[in-house]
Amino acid sequence: MAVTRLLSRLNPLAGRPGDTDIDIAIVGAGFSGLGMAIQLKKAGYAHVTLLERAAEVGGTWRDNHYPGAACDVASHLYSFSFEPNPHWSRAFGQQPEIFDYIKKVAAKHDLYRQIRFNTTIESARFDAAAGIWHVHTAAGEELTARVLISAVGALSDPAYPRIDGLDKFAGKLMHTADWDDDYDLAGKRVAVIGSGASAIQVVPEIQKIAAQMTVFQRTPSWITPKPDRPIPATEQAEYRDSFYKLAKRRYRIYWMSELFAPFIISDRPFFKQRAERMAKAHIRRQVADPGLRETVTPDYAIGCKRVLISNDWYPAIQADNAELVADGPARITENSIILKDGREIEVDAIVCATGFKVPSKAASFPIIGLDGLDLDTAWADGAEAYKGVAVSGFPNLFFLMGPNTGPSHTSVLAFTEMQMDYIAKAIDHMRRQDRKWLMVKKTVQDRFNRGIQKRMQHTAWTTGCSSWYLTDSGKNTTLYPGFNWEYRLRLWLFRASDYESAAWGEHPWAGSGVDRKAS
Repeated sequence: MAVTRLLSRLNPLAGRPGDTDIDIAIVGAGFSGLGMAIQLKKAGYAHVTLLERAAEVGGTWRDNHYPGAACDVASHLYSFSFEPNPHWSRAFGQQPEIFDYIKKVAAKHDLYRQIRFNTTIESARFDAAAGIWHVHTAAGEELTARVLISAVGALSDPAYPRIDGLDKFAGKLMHTADWDDDYDLAGKRVAVIGSGASAIQVVPEIQKIAAQMTVFQRTPSWITPKPDRPIPATEQAEYRDSFYKLAKRRYRIYWMSELFAPFIISDRPFFKQRAERMAKAHIRRQVADPGLRETVTPDYAIGCKRVLISNDWYPAIQADNAELVADGPARITENSIILKDGREIEVDAIVCATGFKVPSKAASFPIIGLDGLDLDTAWADGAEAYKGVAVSGFPNLFFLMGPNTGPSHTSVLAFTEMQMDYIAKAIDHMRRQDRKWLMVKKTVQDRFNRGIQKRMQHTAWTTGCSSWYLTDSGKNTTLYPGFNWEYRLRLWLFRASDYESAAWGEHPWAGSGVDRKAS
């Protein structure tokens, strides 16, 4: 994207038809929302506001602060390419360090003054005549914006399991995404429900301090070794002093991830057999008991569900103070969990490591587009978007981490950074061409998604697979069925011919802080 220089400060928009409170509103101040604001700021758009429901930036890395919380993507790739960090202390970043990185990036780019914290969006409605989004907050405010960008993400609202009696439990109940740092699990009898991505991180930490820990595993996960290590200060100094060495490390991690992609994505036996062989070898090295080996070995193809990495999950569930129950609880009483065989386990605390509410066919808040079209209605058969970014029927609305852009093998930022550039190009096209609104054509969107779903037929996610990636009808609306490098090529150019638009008499972007002659 050609980046323009910010040549003038924002002049207040006042006294003209079509005036708005905000030129560009971004919902969410996590990684993607902040990155989008930075790119727009670099391009010269000064009147950009982020609407954040919490009191701090950080998104999932602000909310998920349970013991052991860490990233399963290597640190030097799980960071902005335009804000490389030479000082990561570990090969795989832990939550406190990642959260600190996000806050430092926001402060460096002076974004805090552009964020409205404690602002929860309840609905948004598009006014086609004015080319304006009317955004309603939980506080009763109505804000107006010319462009609305959703940077909410899929992993934001915790999902509690549906177990009879869970709401009657008198002990401590908490979710990994809603952790109570003031509650001490030391010496307690703790039950952990779940065996997925957050469970394999929190369980080893709980096992170290709990008197007794019971882990309920409904479905085992495929787990491979985690190539984590501390990064010595001398190595950090080399990355600090040599941009080439830092870029080379990121480049190497990126392409190693791309090379591993077919082993996760493809349904071909050649890839599946080799990937499963590696995971089973990990089990054999760490689990001696044949019965437990069978219990923790999945009966589905690797890649169907999220492939996890851990070096301490298997040792933790074999500890003297730990028990693995290969099923979910039957019901819960005030102070115990009843198993399906009738056995009762008394517990002081229950930790739900059961993931998030994934919006496979629903928007994170009600969104009304052209002619009263509701986004939930448009997504009744599963969420769809053009390149994961734009949805027909909803002008001037863009998504970051939208439908079918989830990564299965690499950093989500490798996807969202291309989306940021693409959205900035779309907005720049609107400004240059005096467009009141811009909307992807339905035929273009449908053609794109037919191609995506056709490719899904040859992935591990649709061959006898059941996971949170899929809707009830079996449609994958979550993941991208291919390499990141080819997704990047898809978003490299913005084609105005893919969109329909409406013009207006006067230029709506005057006074937005962009020098049109210079751009």
